[in-house]
Amino acid sequence: MWTLVSSQFVRFGGAMEHIFDMDLTKLWTKGIKLVLSLLIVTILAALTGGVAKTFLDLGLLLRSPVEVALRQIILDTLIILAVVELFKTTLTYFSEGRVKVTFIVDTILVVMLTEVIAQWFKGGEVTHLAVLGATILTLGVMRVLAVRFSPPATEACHDVV
Repeated sequence: MWTLVSSQFVRFGGAMEHIFDMDLTKLWTKGIKLVLSLLIVTILAALTGGVAKTFLDLGLLLRSPVEVALRQIILDTLIILAVVELFKTTLTYFSEGRVKVTFIVDTILVVMLTEVIAQWFKGGEVTHLAVLGATILTLGVMRVLAVRFSPPATEACHDVV
């Protein structure tokens, strides 16, 4: 009985030693890849659903005035483009191990432009549109600066993911 307990303890101790000797960076990298893979699948599902909804919104052309239907299709399309930019950002992180600021700013710019167009279609207040315009201008400047002062690809951290 004692030998059975001691052999189990030795096996448990060996397993614990193996866990502590394991490189946690590799475990972290595998975990990040798993989560990013799930995120990519989620974004693809959302993108597919968005395209399907936009296709179904074509029915508005028959039920609503053309102007209303086309406004909805324009807004749906711009949101889909924002999701495409988000997808591109996620794939870049997955492949290069870093997030490119330009991709994030591009995503935000598309979303903000969508908001400006939506407010414009609704007849939004001039002050609200001015604030959105100033935000877009600031993001545009950030985009230009990010491209201008971006580190070369050789300096990127390739071993993170």
